[in-house]
Amino acid sequence: MENSATLATTLLVVLLFAGGVYALAVLEYWSVAGRLAWTRPVRLALKLLAREEIKPRQRDAVFYETAPVLLLAAGTLAAAVLPWSASAPLLSLATGALFVNAAFAYVMVALVLGGWSSNGAYAMIGGWRFLGQLLAYSMPMVMALTATVMRAESMVPVQIVLSQRGLWNIIYQPVGFGLFYLAALALAFLPPFDLPVAAGELAGGAWADFTGARRLVLRLGRLSLVMSLAVTITVFYLGGWQGSGLPGVVWTLLKTLLVAASFFGVGRYVSRVRYDLMLEWSWKYATPAALLNILWVGILLLL
Repeated sequence: MENSATLATTLLVVLLFAGGVYALAVLEYWSVAGRLAWTRPVRLALKLLAREEIKPRQRDAVFYETAPVLLLAAGTLAAAVLPWSASAPLLSLATGALFVNAAFAYVMVALVLGGWSSNGAYAMIGGWRFLGQLLAYSMPMVMALTATVMRAESMVPVQIVLSQRGLWNIIYQPVGFGLFYLAALALAFLPPFDLPVAAGELAGGAWADFTGARRLVLRLGRLSLVMSLAVTITVFYLGGWQGSGLPGVVWTLLKTLLVAASFFGVGRYVSRVRYDLMLEWSWKYATPAALLNILWVGILLLL
């Protein structure tokens, strides 16, 4: 009986995640073209699968094949410990918040490997650009998550959701929410922080030399990453499954899609940011603000 419940929970979370990724593919096209095309993700996937595979002649074969799979794995690993309801996390880890952060760190490895292994100038510049972005967003992101853990007095994501009963973290620590939200955009290399794959100046950047099925895996990896980041914001700042009148998983899905839609909306209307400005703003303003946020939460907990 217990095994049946676990299997049902696993299937539910997987279906919700997969459906959410498909919806994000539709939203991503809307952010570019300004209209919803519900069948386009299927048509694009079939087109990429049917396209001729073109590989760089002097590539590093092992890393070239590994990078797309690693990005997809990094995008989905974090989702395994994020709860869609009180009884619907796939894994319940005592160090869940730390696991989420560690899973996202592999995005950097995937992008740098992808750019370097192609042995092409544009791809390599794109990979190093992502490494530059990492220096800008990683510290504010980690410190923002730390403040949510402080309030819950636990790194278990379910406990972090329960700590927001009565007041969500987006109100309790708005500075931390703002910092994590911007860092999430940079981690997913979405506009205005899409310099690592900027089509206009780098011809695709870190994944410029990937075609066919590998390109499809990279796109799935990025969308899975955006989905995981949106679920993370829902769990850590928007009260997770908490809400009235609807099942908890429905609230989680609605909040997640709203966050993801806002990601694409920002990219549609905000101009691209240079990475040197990102680094300057991070060290001058974001990192000190993250430290102040931790101090603020600490004072509130002592009062």
